[in-house]
Amino acid sequence: MTFNPTARQAGLIKAAVFVLALVPLLRMVYLTVTGQLVEPLEFITRGTGDWTLYFLCFTLAVTPLRRLTKWNWLIKLRRMLGLYMFFYGFLHFMTFLWFDHFFDFTEMWKDVLKRPFITVGFIAFVLLIPLAVTSTNAMVKRLGGKRWQWLHRLIYVIAPLAILHFWWMKAGKHNFTEPIIYGTILGVLLLMRVYWARAKAKAA
Repeated sequence: MTFNPTARQAGLIKAAVFVLALVPLLRMVYLTVTGQLVEPLEFITRGTGDWTLYFLCFTLAVTPLRRLTKWNWLIKLRRMLGLYMFFYGFLHFMTFLWFDHFFDFTEMWKDVLKRPFITVGFIAFVLLIPLAVTSTNAMVKRLGGKRWQWLHRLIYVIAPLAILHFWWMKAGKHNFTEPIIYGTILGVLLLMRVYWARAKAKAA
């Protein structure tokens, strides 16, 4: 079914997505300040990490969904979803740096050596920074379309690193259900892109 919203409808959808994307953060803040959490630090760390992964899936799902449904207006949501992925990733990192270690870099380094999955997550977060910085129209114009596209293909490195980070973290608890689910989702989304890219190359 083709759905082509008007400019006003598209604006309302975008505003609704913007507000909904803030709900997880507002819930975390509410539960924390009202003292309803037994382990607030663990809850916030897990919550911000989970939502970073969710927005990674949402962002990578935009192109396949647009191609399958012909809803080309979906592309207008991709930048915002990607920035929310960075936003929750930033909160996840700051929770580790600030609330977990109080900016004690020595203790943080000891923790990194003890739990290498933190290093993998940190690398994934660092790779997200240039994508967030170059997300504006001005930066697209400044870099040029091709160079911007090549840079943003870092997402194909970030996605496996995010799953590795999640998998490694869960390995300590022998709980691989969620890493398998999200690894499968991201794998399918990435394979769909590979399939379309090869089909395009053959047709050229």
